[in-house]
Amino acid sequence: MKKILVVEDNPDIQNQMKWGLSKEYAVLQASNRTEALKLFNKKNPAVVTLDLGLPPDEDDSSEGFECLEEILLQAPETKVIIITGNSDRANALKAIQMGAYDYYLKPVDMSELKVIMERAFHLSAIENENRKLHEMRGREIGFAGMIGQSNAMQSIFDTITQVAATDATVLITGESGTGKELVARAIHENSTRNSGPFIPINCGAIPETLLESELFGYEKGAFTSAYAQQKGKFEYADKGTLFLDEIGEMSPNLQAKLLRFLQERNMQRVGGRKDIKIDTRVIAATNIDLNLAMKERRFREDLFFRISVITIDVPPLRDRSSDINLLASTLLERYSVMFKKKIKGFSTAAMQEIEKYSWPGNVRELENKLQKAVITSGSSTIEPRNLGLGANTEDAVRPSETEKQYEGMTLKEARKKLEVHIISRVIEKHKGNIKRASETLGISRPTLYDLIDKYKLSVKDISK
Repeated sequence: MKKILVVEDNPDIQNQMKWGLSKEYAVLQASNRTEALKLFNKKNPAVVTLDLGLPPDEDDSSEGFECLEEILLQAPETKVIIITGNSDRANALKAIQMGAYDYYLKPVDMSELKVIMERAFHLSAIENENRKLHEMRGREIGFAGMIGQSNAMQSIFDTITQVAATDATVLITGESGTGKELVARAIHENSTRNSGPFIPINCGAIPETLLESELFGYEKGAFTSAYAQQKGKFEYADKGTLFLDEIGEMSPNLQAKLLRFLQERNMQRVGGRKDIKIDTRVIAATNIDLNLAMKERRFREDLFFRISVITIDVPPLRDRSSDINLLASTLLERYSVMFKKKIKGFSTAAMQEIEKYSWPGNVRELENKLQKAVITSGSSTIEPRNLGLGANTEDAVRPSETEKQYEGMTLKEARKKLEVHIISRVIEKHKGNIKRASETLGISRPTLYDLIDKYKLSVKDISK
């Protein structure tokens, strides 16, 4: 039987409601805010009738408003019907603005009130069904925090499921911001090692001398500041997974030490002589072309074959056009809840901007732009001005240079030239302030530093 909570302090109206509704509904009754919230939390009724004039002061509606606010805070989908007198009509309208479903003026006519209630229950049932369908659809298009209905992403989800059941070493390739770490975490969480730790480390963000100590640990006295023995990431990842991000930036010396570990499954701390047996799975990721790095002798061929037993290539967002709309809508819903904004969706113009933009920063850039859009939006829809793409859309899709400048270039060469142009221009605009430049580009500072290093740009960061 459908449950309805009647919040009313007048005994006569309580009896009227009980008598008039008990045949069709399971009627729960409360005469004050405390009782109402206790019953609501225990029974979870889909529909509530609420008299705003609750004790201790029936002439003051503050108790009723607080009760309404707390009910909607706990379950925003609840249909609250305000029952009030003519003199309280203004307060009833205020309650509607706060999120109440409808209001009904006393004296109560049960036949009329039942019509409103049935509509409320019907709408609640439809919304509940839509939520279930949305969750089912989400399970079909999502996997371990990743979202994608494109063939490429569905193939990645299948591969993750297959390799997670093994201990094979995995290499994840793809541009910065595509979600390589999410793929690594998904493999770990779906593996038999999921009760163990997942330890990530960015090999490109730590100097070589420090990276060796971070990975392998060190013995007391190994170097000047080694006052005590320290474990490394390999030891902390024992019985779990070690994720080596940007492995293409690892120095030849460390590549040799990593290869030894992968071959023998033991290691030595810096300054140590004792072999330590470690049981950890290694997953690596890179945004550079390791085949080119091997030709240039910057990356060991034997290590490449060790880490790439399974290779997963995560495509850039511009190559996942069927996912962009879905990703944008999902992220908008997530950030609307996070920042407590009631945003229904994108305007047609805003969605067109999202779809035609090339997203050089990939999913990470999309997340950044949508967080900013939700925070700055003052209406129920996201407009182009909230996204802050503007001229950047044209720059990314149609460069300002003439097409002749790109004649004879491969796509990779042309993309590199364009990225160097945009990054240099933005950094110059902000006079070397990396923090502001990264915000304008919609990427994190570490990502911008990676791009500066990748393209060997000469920049003096004045934001430190």
